[in-house]
Amino acid sequence: MRYLPSSLLALILVIGFEPVSAETIKKTSSGICHPPTSSHYERTQNFRAFDSLEECLASGGRLPKGVAETHSTKSTRASPEAYERSAFGHGWDDEDGDCQDSRAEALIATSSTTVRFGTDKGCRVVSGRWVSPFTGNVIQNSSEIDIDHVVPLAWAWERGASNWSDARRERFANDERNLWPVEASLNRSKGARGPNEWLPPSGACGYVARFYRLTRIYKLEARLEETDWIDAFIDECRS
Repeated sequence: MRYLPSSLLALILVIGFEPVSAETIKKTSSGICHPPTSSHYERTQNFRAFDSLEECLASGGRLPKGVAETHSTKSTRASPEAYERSAFGHGWDDEDGDCQDSRAEALIATSSTTVRFGTDKGCRVVSGRWVSPFTGNVIQNSSEIDIDHVVPLAWAWERGASNWSDARRERFANDERNLWPVEASLNRSKGARGPNEWLPPSGACGYVARFYRLTRIYKLEARLEETDWIDAFIDECRS
């Protein structure tokens, strides 16, 4: 039997493997942070090792699907800079003081018929005719509608909005270009995910194009894998 020289064996051990402890977090080249609870943990062989999930996420990583809902990330959210909805203003704004907030104005602007108001002096829209950009379905009852932020606020926060002024964040949250009337169930299904993680049942090309345009307008810094995905998707839509 032939044995490797001890110096060569030591070199292989140093450069060929990353040390893995019971708590090592494995970050793949696509930016996914696999904790030991991930179903892909054992299969992940090429990775950058982190001592904690907090460090991996802070480096720009993200949790794999399925783990995000079950793995505790409280330590990563305890930072003073953690996202809070109030950082973008307290609810819908009524900048012009006409009692119709930005939700109502989005409903008025996108209805293909004259909207009908409730009994609150024309402040609350109760019916109209909206075509959901997520399904193409016609919706007439405003109570069935959520106003979707095309670019979710939490998504934007992690990609530059945390450094904006309060006024700029509030303007972004109420920008009519970022507001779409959609089915409430789909808006809640989407949550704070970007288009590389969630797409609507239909109208995906228009949705991604609008998402991309808003990130350019507000100079949001999408992660490399997100930018690559969006560019490839838009190219496919054009072909």
